[in-house]
Amino acid sequence: MHLFAFVLMATAMTTAIACHPGPVISTGPKQPANGTISGMVSTDTNAAVGGRKVTAIDTQTGAKFEATTSSSGGYTMKVPEGHYRLELELQAGETVVKQPEETRINRSDLDPQRNFVIRLSPR
Repeated sequence: MHLFAFVLMATAMTTAIACHPGPVISTGPKQPANGTISGMVSTDTNAAVGGRKVTAIDTQTGAKFEATTSSSGGYTMKVPEGHYRLELELQAGETVVKQPEETRINRSDLDPQRNFVIRLSPR
C-alpha cells in the first residue's frame, strides 16, 4: 500500500512539473510572430558589443520580446504586428548615444537597422 501511494504521488509530481510552461517572456494576447526586428549594438568607437539583451516592448499591450546580441553585436527577434519601443540593457557606467525610434511592424515586415550606439565610461 505504501509503495502504491509513493508511485501515485511521484506520478502526480512529474505530471505537474512536465506541464509547467517555464518562464514567461511575453505578456498579453498570444499572436503569431509575423514580423522581424533586427539591428546592431556597437560602441561610439565602432566596436561590436556582444551578449547584451535587447527588449522590444509593444506600446499598446506591454508584451515583451527579447534577443541577445551575438559576438558581432547583431540581434534579430520575431514579433507580432504592433508598435514597439526598443530598450537595451546597459552595464554600469554606460550611456546610450544613439537609440532607434519607435518601430511599427506590419504583417511579414522586416524592420532592420534598429541600431544602438553606446559610450563606455573611461576606467
